[in-house]
Amino acid sequence: MIRGDMKQSFSEGFKAGLPIGLGYLSVSFTFGIMSVSSGLYWWQAVLISMLNLTSAGQLAGINIMIHPAQYLQMAFSQLTINIRYSFMAVSLSQKTDDSFSLANRFFYGAFITDEIFGVAITKDSVNKHFFRGIIVLPYIGWALGTMLGAVLGSVLPDILLNSLNIALYAMFIAIVIPEAKKSLAISFVSILAIGLSCAFYFVPVLNSISSGIAICICAIVATAVGALLFPVKEGAVE
Repeated sequence: MIRGDMKQSFSEGFKAGLPIGLGYLSVSFTFGIMSVSSGLYWWQAVLISMLNLTSAGQLAGINIMIHPAQYLQMAFSQLTINIRYSFMAVSLSQKTDDSFSLANRFFYGAFITDEIFGVAITKDSVNKHFFRGIIVLPYIGWALGTMLGAVLGSVLPDILLNSLNIALYAMFIAIVIPEAKKSLAISFVSILAIGLSCAFYFVPVLNSISSGIAICICAIVATAVGALLFPVKEGAVE
């Protein structure tokens, strides 16, 4: 890939990551507030966000960290909450091109999130320059939002803090809807996943399953049903 193409791919990824970064800036604000209220220093909260980049995992981890010596609970909770990223990485690896070396796959895999995956998977082919561009602003937004929440959270009004929490959901809807309009298969799988997720939230017994495991089940079942009902012929691209 020549230098001009590399810059173009990076620029395309950078622009695609802008709305994700803005969404993360507001959502990580909550994590910063929770961290400080749990007894952490602001720089410790920022360091956690810089080394993890997983919203649900970090929020669950904070609740466990305030009770020392629960290492097994920490390990199990992080495994169940974050195992979905392994499935995302496997799925996305089917679309990466030859620019991804084995070392690249290990390194950039740490930056896969629900939203980054949602954007990257819509590409016919993903090169490392595009992926490098798409992770820049989400990473900065997540760390910066955490710092702002840790430092300023105690002085902002509650109504503003509550409104920030819905930003990520609005952003994710903005990512899914355009693709769902283009494909009946994506629309069906999305609606099925939503229905299953509601079941795990409202139905007794099912709502006792951890959120991480529930997300994995919803993703696997919805995509499996979608693959059976809307098979893609070999060599075809939707």
